[in-house]
Amino acid sequence: MNPTQLSHELRNGQSPDLTRRRWIIGLSILGVAAGQIVSLYQTGILKHLPDPPVGPFDSDKVDASDYGYKRLDTPDALPMMVTYGLTACLAGAGGIERATTQPALPVAMAAKTLFDTANTLFLGREEWQENKALCFYCQVATVASIASLALSLPEARKGLKKLLGRR
Repeated sequence: MNPTQLSHELRNGQSPDLTRRRWIIGLSILGVAAGQIVSLYQTGILKHLPDPPVGPFDSDKVDASDYGYKRLDTPDALPMMVTYGLTACLAGAGGIERATTQPALPVAMAAKTLFDTANTLFLGREEWQENKALCFYCQVATVASIASLALSLPEARKGLKKLLGRR
């Protein structure tokens, strides 16, 4: 796609699919922000993660536990930023009519949001089992993932129909 046209469509275009994509980008950036905050704690830049005064939240406990460091020999919030960044890229890729011109993009975005949702639900369960507490920031990302999945489905359905040659 012509970069000038893409710039114009993404910034000024109006359609229900594009509105949902913008929400997915915003929710993905929220996931990145949650990962940034936890990463600052997990690497010693911040010494405390504040939690809401209610609920089963103890972000310090969870994010300092073995649970937070047992994968990839790195704090788990660092890859979290990468994965939500990839989701944002998939939501931002392509023009306003990408479901018909590049149908694999919305299908890939929906698959990625499904992965994000399944992953955060799995990790949340594990987080609770190992710590009997939840990381507030991680649970914000879980809610963002679930919302992104729901938002991705209408455009993915259109893209899948196009890929399968159906109207």
